[in-house]
Amino acid sequence: MSIIREFREFAMKGSLIDMAVGIIIGAAVSEMVGTLVESILMPIIGIFMGGVDFSQLSITVGDAAIAYGAFIQALIDFLIIAFVIFMILKTINRMKRSVEEEKVDEPKEAPVDVQLLTEIRDLLKQQRT
Repeated sequence: MSIIREFREFAMKGSLIDMAVGIIIGAAVSEMVGTLVESILMPIIGIFMGGVDFSQLSITVGDAAIAYGAFIQALIDFLIIAFVIFMILKTINRMKRSVEEEKVDEPKEAPVDVQLLTEIRDLLKQQRT
């Protein structure tokens, strides 16, 4: 019975759920950016390169075909996906910083005991003058 309880506690930890959400969103963003690269950017790059389709580039050595074009395509996909994720994270971090700065700007109310001591100090100062 303790194994089931331990597993439930593990599965319900906030960090595990956050990680699962991140993986799902990451997969969706990766698919979206991959489609952007494959359907929009690579045809445009191909036009400027004289109609070259990177995925079809290869060198034949003997009976083996070395498909270096597929690697170039994957490299371009990776660079664009990494850049998009970098920009998303940069935006998120900027938003977090602005929220943290707003929290710092708010004056924090002193605890009740400190307020009382401050009032006593001020009263004592007034009595001396």
